[in-house]
Amino acid sequence: MSFDITPSSTISGDSSAELATLLKQAEAVLSSETDYIANAANLSSLIFNAVEDLNWVGFYFLREDELVLGPFQGQLACTRINLGEGVCGKAFKGSESLLVNDVLNFDGHIACDAASRSEIVVPFYTQHYSGVLDVDSPEKDRFTPELLSFFEGVVSLYLQRL
Repeated sequence: MSFDITPSSTISGDSSAELATLLKQAEAVLSSETDYIANAANLSSLIFNAVEDLNWVGFYFLREDELVLGPFQGQLACTRINLGEGVCGKAFKGSESLLVNDVLNFDGHIACDAASRSEIVVPFYTQHYSGVLDVDSPEKDRFTPELLSFFEGVVSLYLQRL
């Protein structure tokens, strides 16, 4: 199976057609694998290479009472995040996706990468694995409600393979 993500296929905005195509690519990536770590790794790479203006994409998984770093693409990251802290911890604890237009204005933001300015976090919960998909951009106001819906769709596909 081959997945060709080239610069000409990157998504700079929130085109419904582009996002639908990328969601189909995500589905194809997940179609033949059930391991949650392998799938998180490939989804992180797919998103990082296909969506423009990102500096970090990855997963954190719940381990006891904190989120622990999983597969990702980008700069070094925070290894552990307490529940309720930072965007990831608050999204997970509050059981809702968060779209933050400017992380500098988010009370309690954890600056794992000082270059990050906007962030989307989508939490997920299953009987066996729970965590968050975290997507960061160095650009303020980078994310749209359409991109949030797209990332929620990616997580939904991911959960279908667990």
